[in-house]
Amino acid sequence: QVQLVESGGGLVQPGGSLRLACVASGFTFSNYFMRWYRQAPGKERELVARITSAGISTNYADSVKGRFTISRDNAKNTVYLQMNSLKPDDTAVYYCNVLIGITSYWGQGTQVTVSS
Repeated sequence: QVQLVESGGGLVQPGGSLRLACVASGFTFSNYFMRWYRQAPGKERELVARITSAGISTNYADSVKGRFTISRDNAKNTVYLQMNSLKPDDTAVYYCNVLIGITSYWGQGTQVTVSS
């Protein structure tokens, strides 16, 4: 079955960096776009970044452009989110996502807290 397992979250000071990873299994990873979402307390889940199946094209939310980079390693079935210049507003649970047919699959999420 499809599994997405995120890691790499934690507590970081403003201006710091984190690298999230999501290891996928149960489907042909290299065939699918991958996405990172986040959900802050009291807010709706929002799309942060998307990467095409071969990793050629990426898209970002305006709020993270120039600071976050999504990438993937199809040999390792892993998608990454490099987060630089972190701000307190980036505090959220970050989720990995894949849409297969009409079904959307989610990981368990990893908490990112940006605070001094």
